Amino acid sequence: MPRIQRALLSVTDKTGLAEFARGLAALGCELLSTGGTARLLRDAGLPVKDVSEVTGFPEILDGRVKTIHPVIAAGILARRGVAAHRAALAEHGIAPIDMVVVNLYAFEKAAAKEGASIEELIENIDIGGPTMIRAAAKNFEDVAVVTSPEDYPAILDELRANGGSLSRRTHWNLARKAFALTARYDAAITVRLASIECGEESFVDRRPDLPGALHVLLPRRQELRYGENPHQKAALYAEGSEGVANAVQLHGRELSFNNLVDLDAAWQLVCEFERPAAVIIKHTNPCGCAEQDSLAEAYRMACEADPVSAFGGVLAFNREVDADTAHEVSKLFVEAIAAPAYSEQALAILRAKKNLRLVAVKGGVPAELVLRSITGGVLAQTPDLLTLDPASLRVVTERKPTPEEMAALEFAWKVCKHVKSNAIVYARRGQLLSAGAGQMSRVFSAEIGAKKSVLPLAGCVAASDAFFPFPDGLETVASHGATAVIQPGGSVKDEEVIAAANRLGVAMVFTGIRHFRH
Repeated sequence: MPRIQRALLSVTDKTGLAEFARGLAALGCELLSTGGTARLLRDAGLPVKDVSEVTGFPEILDGRVKTIHPVIAAGILARRGVAAHRAALAEHGIAPIDMVVVNLYAFEKAAAKEGASIEELIENIDIGGPTMIRAAAKNFEDVAVVTSPEDYPAILDELRANGGSLSRRTHWNLARKAFALTARYDAAITVRLASIECGEESFVDRRPDLPGALHVLLPRRQELRYGENPHQKAALYAEGSEGVANAVQLHGRELSFNNLVDLDAAWQLVCEFERPAAVIIKHTNPCGCAEQDSLAEAYRMACEADPVSAFGGVLAFNREVDADTAHEVSKLFVEAIAAPAYSEQALAILRAKKNLRLVAVKGGVPAELVLRSITGGVLAQTPDLLTLDPASLRVVTERKPTPEEMAALEFAWKVCKHVKSNAIVYARRGQLLSAGAGQMSRVFSAEIGAKKSVLPLAGCVAASDAFFPFPDGLETVASHGATAVIQPGGSVKDEEVIAAANRLGVAMVFTGIRHFRH
């Protein structure tokens, strides 16, 4: 591959640029640049030639036109192995450009800004940057295109080790990354501008919850061993820094497809709580959940509800895992744990378990679209981030819940939201006792939840993710010890269900909110 003798640098994100350019200059590379990038390099004591000096034409239109010029385009696009191209460069006195170091105006940052005007959005659409990136990527055999500061160190290392050249594979990988960047950039522009309507005298911003077109372009972060089963292939696609997809693995074997799905289910549930909380997930359903004054106590109470199902489960905590909690967890075989952080003492304890996977997760639950593929298409919906407003609850029975029951009902409702429908949850204040999940009949869910309970249900409360269509579901949870129930309401049989609750002395609260989870 050709030696990198001439590089064009024009970046918005200037992270690490001076150090990278210094490394290029030390290898004998001539530096071309524009505007603020050129000023930064000169301030760092580096020799820089302005693009306007090369083109013989000044930057104009407030910087809108800088690099869009035949001299720059030809220097990037000319194929070194084609005699006619070499002759054209020589005829017009154009020197080839061997490396393009460019990143783009921060359109997505402007697009996310509340109240951003159409003028601000348009001005943050980069033109010259994508043009140079695509030109360099198209001519990847002869030109290296660098679009991310995180690649600077590795590129310098390779250049130093190979006399100023990069391998063909590196050129190709950089080109693919560049095309992915411009594709994402164009998609971000398309999605944002699709929500803006042009009126007779002004623009109207009507950001829809669901875009008119769905653009999903994510880099493959990790190829997984297999999917849900060994005969299925799988990979993780993600970008950014938050959520389970971007978790940092601190210990253990490679995460599997099922690990990631369960970790996400656990993380979504544990983020519902403000006090220290612990969640134990098995096949995306919670088999243990508790919220207490300490993380260790929350875990102990989560585990005691169903220690059999907890074996081989996936855990999540909403606080830094401390030594006391780690000691309790180490008593049981666990597949994986998600937490915002781990103390050094906790890591020392947990890393003694060779098969335990530990991940640190940043951020809560992103408010992004939830996607699900079906044959021939993709379903999209806004996430179920609706939280319970105590003021909106409606007590529909003669007996009102006691303060203790109300606290237990609010806890049960948070957990029930994360149990597969049909969902019935039995709980007491701060502790899940048992759950019936994924049954075709709500009565079956109520029966199964009661039968699998290890702890006594007498005096507990029950939550249902959707209304009871008949009194039998309410009667079932009451027969197993529930003294108060929380459910959405809205059935044509509501009055019959309320009458049954009154007859049994059960307090019942309607939320007006359904939490189906399929």
